[in-house]
Amino acid sequence: MQIDLTGRRALVSGSSQGIGQAIATELARSGASVVVNGRDQDKTERAAEAIAKEVPSAELIPVGADLASAEGAEALREKAGELDILVNNLGIFGAKPVLEIDDDEWRRYFEVNVLSAVRLIRMYLPGMMDRGFGRVMNIASDSAVVTPLEMVHYGVTKTALLAVTRGFAKAAAGTGVTVNSVMAGPTHTPGVEEFVAELVGDDKPWDEAQRQFMKEHRPYSLIERLIEPREIGNMVVYLSSEQASATTGGAVRVDGGYIDSILP
Repeated sequence: MQIDLTGRRALVSGSSQGIGQAIATELARSGASVVVNGRDQDKTERAAEAIAKEVPSAELIPVGADLASAEGAEALREKAGELDILVNNLGIFGAKPVLEIDDDEWRRYFEVNVLSAVRLIRMYLPGMMDRGFGRVMNIASDSAVVTPLEMVHYGVTKTALLAVTRGFAKAAAGTGVTVNSVMAGPTHTPGVEEFVAELVGDDKPWDEAQRQFMKEHRPYSLIERLIEPREIGNMVVYLSSEQASATTGGAVRVDGGYIDSILP
């Protein structure tokens, strides 16, 4: 299967690092023009430069904007223009006992992880529907269905994204626009390296720490390793393509077999 996204414009929110940057890289590698986004303009420009080194032909538009606010979303739209592909990747996570999570933190997680996606879909979906083509993906997580005790607030927001996805997919029914969730499993990023250190200590070599983390905290993984960000990017590229036109309203897994169920 050959996927060519030439002529399509994509936005990947929260793409100045980690999974988002990997997704932006793979979309660019497939020919899409990509809006790279982060809160800080300088960091976002550095991410675009890193993508350009890996994909010299890439057409990249770095836009620094805080998409957790309506003002930030509007500012981004002014610079990004209309989109064919929207990838809602922006998200925060962190370990905290559930009884210690106060109202303000619950609101912050909902604002960043859920409402930022809702806001951008509401902003871009009508235009996609009018043009008869569009791809929307919300980056969810295995935590959406396997609620992690160490970060319940994060898991709840990812569960919400599954419902958001299904609802907007119904709104776009019959228009040529697809809306899907991508359920990422435990993934190797700098942020996750810090998270692993919090849980198993920072006095071990990375390979040993990763094995201990997977054994103790993610024991159902069938690949028994962290997923590499590019593997998630590959799934996003497929779902962005014409070839994925019959896949919508779904929760598509890139979880390494972690979720112990035949359904999401």
